[in-house]
Amino acid sequence: MKKIISLLFGLVLCFNANAAVDKDLIVNAEKYLNSITGLQGGFTQTANGKTQTGIFSMLRPGRVRLDYKNAPIQLISDGKDLYFYDKSLDQITTVPLTSTPAGILVRKKIDLQNADINVYETDSDKNTFTLKMNLKGQEGLGHMDVVFDKKPVKLKSWSVVDATSAKTDVAFNDLKTKTDFGKNYFQLSRHKTASTNDGDDFYD
Repeated sequence: MKKIISLLFGLVLCFNANAAVDKDLIVNAEKYLNSITGLQGGFTQTANGKTQTGIFSMLRPGRVRLDYKNAPIQLISDGKDLYFYDKSLDQITTVPLTSTPAGILVRKKIDLQNADINVYETDSDKNTFTLKMNLKGQEGLGHMDVVFDKKPVKLKSWSVVDATSAKTDVAFNDLKTKTDFGKNYFQLSRHKTASTNDGDDFYD
């Protein structure tokens, strides 16, 4: 469980003091991300030679959900914490959303220049541009590369490298604006909270 979280949302030190940073690209990404309220579409994740697909949903501020099609795994953020839910084991692992790169993309106001986010390099080609970033003070934990289409600006993919140098690529497809998610869509509906002598306790 911890490995999947670190693969998908973790961050690694890859800072290059001489790397080029194009502030115009950062501004374009900021404007786009701040213009989004909600998105939904497909994703393809590649890690350790394995590929998984699923549905990605996002609602700012703070809410994210990834449902894997062929695995009993779900990642959900309710705005405060990020929950990794293994349905087959009915087990959950929780980490603060603010400690993950996912939290960067779903903040109420996304500031890639003056906040705790360090965009240390930008790349650009004919059709896309990339921001390489980490969280200030957590550079040793990893980094995240976010790729955008240029015209129009649109989230295309992200890659993360964790502290063990393990890399995960996530490419998005058919992302569409969506805000009318159900009331409890970004809430875990049921999970195990504790094991006691009288059996397992659950809450809905």
